[in-house]
Amino acid sequence: MGRIPAVTVFACALAFPIAGLGQEYPTKPLRFIAPNPPGGPTDILARLIGQKLSESVGQPVVIENRAGAGGNIGSEIAAKAPPDGYTLLSGNNATFGANVSLYKRLGFDPIKDFTPVVLVATQPNILVVHPSLPVKSVKELVALAKARPGQLNYAGSGVGTAAHLAAELFKSMTATEIVHISYKGAGPALTDLLAGQTQLMFATALSVTPYIKSNRVRALGVTTAKRSRLYSDLPTIAEAGVPGFEASTWHGVLVPAGTPPAIVERLNTEINKMLQTPDVRDRINALGGEIAGGSSKEFAEHIRREIPKWAKVVKSLNVQLD
Repeated sequence: MGRIPAVTVFACALAFPIAGLGQEYPTKPLRFIAPNPPGGPTDILARLIGQKLSESVGQPVVIENRAGAGGNIGSEIAAKAPPDGYTLLSGNNATFGANVSLYKRLGFDPIKDFTPVVLVATQPNILVVHPSLPVKSVKELVALAKARPGQLNYAGSGVGTAAHLAAELFKSMTATEIVHISYKGAGPALTDLLAGQTQLMFATALSVTPYIKSNRVRALGVTTAKRSRLYSDLPTIAEAGVPGFEASTWHGVLVPAGTPPAIVERLNTEINKMLQTPDVRDRINALGGEIAGGSSKEFAEHIRREIPKWAKVVKSLNVQLD
């Protein structure tokens, strides 16, 4: 897999001494692994954070896409990197939530092998359909799917991803038979949905919002328990006809376990600062995400809650991958 450098702007920021390390940090380029293909929300956020981090610390941030196995390949590479603060990982609720239960074997432990830096953003998944599909609501989609069992299909951004599990949960709760077409990431999945090769998708807001605004797909509902502040006019799937339905997505930054606490704190501080700037906030909001932020400890606690939550979903669907 090639490395694609983020746009780097050298501001007046310089390397800062890190207490207890006897050296400055950073003094060389940082590597930011996005364990998904270009074009999806994990990649989009990594590039946005990488560019701003480069500006604030005065070193290039190189984005490295290492896709495969639902994000596990890139995450394993990051887990085995030196814990020196020069390797970052863009993680989400698939790699640090569902995958623990979904895969029989992982090449990393999401708790023991990583130190969370900061939760960057949360976002709803949005149930969208191609405009050619004759439905304008969740109830109409369910009715059509029941009338045509096995004839509708949905694009998935990879087996075991949050979008895939959300769709399978939807099928289970509505007793419908909709065929899963799996792609290697949200980008390729969206490409075929936009072309009409597939008919619907549970897409992350970050990746699909531009196409909703341009009317290239039709949004039917959000997957969160409450309406999204950014999509206040769009009903939740639960209130649109599937009571109890909920499945949302989050994105954060992590580093290998053993990274010096002072470096983790430095990265946390820099990213929290950028999340409060109007351009970053507006960019994430425009893509359908909501700013999170907070401490490393808060992010760690969030991950510990996510693992058992998604374990219940995976178990109920009786899905497990090699």
